[in-house]
Amino acid sequence: MKSLAATILSLSVLASACSHASPAGRVAASDTASVGQRPESAPPRSEVAPPMPTLDDIRAVAPALEKYTQDRLLGEVWKRPGLAPRDRSIVTLAALIARNQTTDMPYYVNLALDNGVTPREISEVITHLAFYSGWPNAMSAVAVTKDVFAARKVGNDQLPPVSPQPLPLDEAAEAQRASRVGEQFGKVAPGVVQYTTDVLFRDLWLRPALAPRDRSLVTVSALIASGQVAQIPYHLNRAMDNGLTQAQAAEALTHLAFYTGWPNVFSALPVAKDVFEKRPK
Repeated sequence: MKSLAATILSLSVLASACSHASPAGRVAASDTASVGQRPESAPPRSEVAPPMPTLDDIRAVAPALEKYTQDRLLGEVWKRPGLAPRDRSIVTLAALIARNQTTDMPYYVNLALDNGVTPREISEVITHLAFYSGWPNAMSAVAVTKDVFAARKVGNDQLPPVSPQPLPLDEAAEAQRASRVGEQFGKVAPGVVQYTTDVLFRDLWLRPALAPRDRSLVTVSALIASGQVAQIPYHLNRAMDNGLTQAQAAEALTHLAFYTGWPNVFSALPVAKDVFEKRPK
């Protein structure tokens, strides 16, 4: 992986050019216009989001933060051997999308591409997180990533198909999950239960553009970033069933402390500890 400290300045220029405000959520609920079509009375959109700060910018405001960025985050965390740079990019993008933090996103989308995450995989991460972090967050990520893809000449042929041949489904495991959720919540919100089965686990999770292990890594990272600890046990177990090792999961937690904050990670640590201890040795 190229030195992050060496590339952050040049990529921040591209980040400035590629950062745009999200078009999502601009139309009032009472408006009958189709999605993506703005009414004439709507105020003009802001076309440029604040660019990602350069190291000089950081130094001018918080010199200690610039030193931590250089020495700890870029100089140590991203170089730790417990998680590959590609995986760190996936974890970081998932966290940024989950938290709707678009200012730094152009830089990290570019870095992900440099670290071997394909346009197809980035596209699928955004699609996946529409369900796990919400449509508005995914639309904000679309607005940013669109310009990065355009700058790097990513064409439609590099994106996942709309309706691919799905991956094989473990029918027994899915039947067990569906039965458990149905018994718990079928009378509370039957629509949620139905969509969970039909759209998430019998469709979204079977899309092949993202390997099951990576899809689970995205999900766990987004849950930690959002502070959704109640959902972590199922998805962390699923991630490890799909090939994520305990060492990699532990390193993802370390990485996320810097990108989502120590409180979110410390809230997740007891849950992860419990999952690790209960798994077969």
